[in-house]
Amino acid sequence: MSTEVETEKPAPVAYPFTGSEGLELSQSYAKLFEDGDPIRVQLPFGEPAWLVTRYDDARFVLTDRRFSRHLATQRDEPRMTPRAVPESILTMDPPDHTRLRTLVSKAFTPRRIESKRAWIGELAAGLVADMKAGGAPAELVGSYALAIPVTVICELLGVPEDDRTRLRGWCDAALSTGELTDEECVQSFMDLQKYFEDLVKERRAEPRDDLTSALIEARDAHDRLAEPELIGLCISILIGGFETTASEISSFVHVLQQRRELWTRLCADPEAIPAAVEELLRFVPFAANGISPRYALEDMTVGGVLVREGEPVIVDTSAVNRDGLVFDNADEVVIDRADNRHMVFGHGAHHCLGAHLARVELQEALKALVEGMPGLRLSGDVEWKADMIIRAPRVMHVEW
Repeated sequence: MSTEVETEKPAPVAYPFTGSEGLELSQSYAKLFEDGDPIRVQLPFGEPAWLVTRYDDARFVLTDRRFSRHLATQRDEPRMTPRAVPESILTMDPPDHTRLRTLVSKAFTPRRIESKRAWIGELAAGLVADMKAGGAPAELVGSYALAIPVTVICELLGVPEDDRTRLRGWCDAALSTGELTDEECVQSFMDLQKYFEDLVKERRAEPRDDLTSALIEARDAHDRLAEPELIGLCISILIGGFETTASEISSFVHVLQQRRELWTRLCADPEAIPAAVEELLRFVPFAANGISPRYALEDMTVGGVLVREGEPVIVDTSAVNRDGLVFDNADEVVIDRADNRHMVFGHGAHHCLGAHLARVELQEALKALVEGMPGLRLSGDVEWKADMIIRAPRVMHVEW
């Protein structure tokens, strides 16, 4: 425990610094990178928090067991929405987090995901062919970027094709920060929860070879899941499994179209796509703000500041991934960057379970585009997601 002398806390500054339009980092980060120490910030809702933007500080906060995610459920958690964050695997600490993660991780092993690569590649190529058949311009977000991960995660969960449009609307509401009323967002989440309650009943009566049925077996046969945990896992997997990846696909295309020499290079050498995906993951600001605050369980020093017991700390991975002490030419896209240790999937116990699935989807999505539409270019202005936690194009037309 630190023995440093208590000093008066600085007044928090308004956060996030960056709006929802575009993929540029705010100039407000420049001084943070220069100074290095965490600062106190105030999100639109919840209590003030310490903001971490340095790579080493982020790694410390995300791996040290003296920081808790679960404590956020008992506090006025810093957040972008007036709604409290619902309890799920994302708000758990060990041992409960470890128990649930172990159950779900079996569906996301690299070997199992790689067995689906060819199917995902065929899916992406088919969507490219459909866009070409429909003629230019095509709207890339809805017809391609969303279609790939929605199909993949719903197949994994066993969600029927006819239900996927409804699920997308409910997930959009869950990630909204202001476009919908609080009542509308709550209703959407209740609808989503009711949907999975009904799906669980169906799979309980008639099990299939899908993740929902496997989780039901863990609940019923092995008593390793409570019923609310089962429903919560299905929702977390759905939301985490398609909106994030869809946003990255469209953002990657936007970044590459702004740097045509990089797009041309990938068209000439598709073998460079896996490394390019890692670099784009690092470069593209994924969220509009740091999320999932950790609460200090005792007094600790983070960077050069004293974080008192009970205070929340937010890690801004978009800033962390631009730390010039770790990444040379951090504000440039270097598609063959070596030893790319970005943190877009988090770090430590809460490292994203679906990271390998996301990588495969992103790689196959880019591959299908550079091979099927090498002349791809943006057509008209891009409409950006507004009032959403995730930064990305909402509507993006393309020609080829």
